[in-house]
Amino acid sequence: YHKKFMKDNFIRSVLKTDESMTSHWVDNRLTTACQHGLTLIYDEFTRSRPEANNVLLSVLAERLLPLPTARGSEDYLKVHPDFTAVFTSNPEEYAGVYRSQDALRDRMVTIELGNFDEETEVAITQARSGLSPDDSRRIVSLVRKVRRTKSKSQLTPTVRGCIVLGRILNLKGRAALYANNGFKQICLDVLMTGVPGKDRKKVSQVIDEFLAAPFPAEANYV
Repeated sequence: YHKKFMKDNFIRSVLKTDESMTSHWVDNRLTTACQHGLTLIYDEFTRSRPEANNVLLSVLAERLLPLPTARGSEDYLKVHPDFTAVFTSNPEEYAGVYRSQDALRDRMVTIELGNFDEETEVAITQARSGLSPDDSRRIVSLVRKVRRTKSKSQLTPTVRGCIVLGRILNLKGRAALYANNGFKQICLDVLMTGVPGKDRKKVSQVIDEFLAAPFPAEANYV
C-alpha cells in the first residue's frame, strides 16, 4: 500500500487533513522465479505448515501458478520452462518440523545428506571461526568422536557445534591445548546441550579421554 497524509494548519483555528491510500501489488519470490525462470531456494520448507505449501503442487506438476485476484485479471501464471526449485529440510524428528505432504514429496527428487567429511568440516570450522587449521582440526576430531558415541536415533553434534567451539575459543583468545581446563569446560558446555541425562557421563568421559590422549599429526575419525 502507498499512503499519503497531508496536514494543513496554516490558520491556527482551522485544521485540514487529506488522506489517500492506493494499493500496489508486489510479486513475491515464488512468482518472480516462476515468471523469469529463476531458481527458487526454499530453506527448511518443513517448518511451514503443510497447507502453506499447497501452491507448490500445481507449480511442480502442472507448471501453473495460481494468482490472487488482487494482482490483476490473470488467474494463472504459466511457469517458465527454466524454473527450478531447491528445497531443504531437517529430519522429521527435529522439534518444530512438520511432516511434509506425500503429494509434494512425490513431485521432488529427495537426496538425503549425512554429515560432511572431516576435511570439509575442518575447512568450514576454520572459515567460520577464524582459528588456525590445527586448532580447527582438533575441534572437529573431538566433535566427530562424540558423534560416534551416540546412537543413530539421537540427534548428534553437527558442524554447528564445531563452529560454536571455534568461535568461543577465538573470542577467549585460547588455543586448543591439552592442559587447558577452560577448553574442557567449553567443550562440556557446547556438546552437552541436548544430551539426555543417561548419556552425559559417557560424553564427559569421551571428552576427558580425548583431551588426555596424544593428538596425532593426522587424525582420522570416520
